[in-house]
Amino acid sequence: MAPPLQNQTDPLDVRYVLIGIPGLEALHTWISIPVCFMYIVAMVGNIFLVFLIVTEHTLHEPMYFFLSMLALADVLLSTATAPKMLAIFWFHSTDISFRSCVSQMFFIHFTFVAESAILLAMAFDRYVAICYPLKYTTILTSTVIGKIGVAAMVRSFLICCPFIFLVYRLLYCGRKILLHSYCEHMGIARLACDNININIIYGLTMALLSTGLDVVFIIMSYTMILHAVFQIPSWAARFKALNTCASHICVILIFYTPAFFSFFAHRFGGETIPRHIHILVANLYVVVPPMLNPIIYGVKTKQIQNRVVLLFSTLSTCC
Repeated sequence: MAPPLQNQTDPLDVRYVLIGIPGLEALHTWISIPVCFMYIVAMVGNIFLVFLIVTEHTLHEPMYFFLSMLALADVLLSTATAPKMLAIFWFHSTDISFRSCVSQMFFIHFTFVAESAILLAMAFDRYVAICYPLKYTTILTSTVIGKIGVAAMVRSFLICCPFIFLVYRLLYCGRKILLHSYCEHMGIARLACDNININIIYGLTMALLSTGLDVVFIIMSYTMILHAVFQIPSWAARFKALNTCASHICVILIFYTPAFFSFFAHRFGGETIPRHIHILVANLYVVVPPMLNPIIYGVKTKQIQNRVVLLFSTLSTCC
């Protein structure tokens, strides 16, 4: 039942409050130091990676184009969350307008769904490279890669756009404290004094149909990759083939493990997992994977290592 009319609040007229990490307010300044460091590393690393891939023609291959898409998504995810998070930790700038909160919510969910799609595309790239090496360049042409990138963005937009309408349709009664350091769909919905079952059902359904299916297809891709690799008689050739997947597997684990932890802890953890642990993991999730992704690919991919060394050698010679 909807609340009495006089108790309803126009959300656009209210300044909402982001608490940060509930229970760890005294440690906010200390927590901000590694968060700030990771954000800077993530921004520098991913922007440099995109610059390197765009400017170096030897890296104009499908895997690196997908990697540049992942780097851009990481920049967007970090930028949508970390600056406000640090403002809360440093300056106690906890207030946020409803429009800003909804905008942040959209970009966070949009980027997450897009990253999941890009990781699936990268798994498909490895599948084609290992299972159909002779057809690799004819299957994954520049046109196909562009279409995959556009499809990832369109899918993310179509999935996340309804979140905006789902939170705007709700009736609010003055509750304005968000127990988090950034805005996400269910956090906003729980401020309403309205029935949020549609929000819950839609959020869960879309998570299963997008990210859940992406994980299933990634597992299927690597199952077929393993089957193809173990048909190779040479152990050295097997190792070489699997080594090309190592970076992608690391990135997959870094991306999905904390995401699924947060997802299941939020819905089924109850009192078992303290709220501050859940929020802390959610905060680290938006800076740790974006920080580690360029490092992992830089360490594990010889082509990127060689281009970085060559670039810095050229710069040092010029200077």
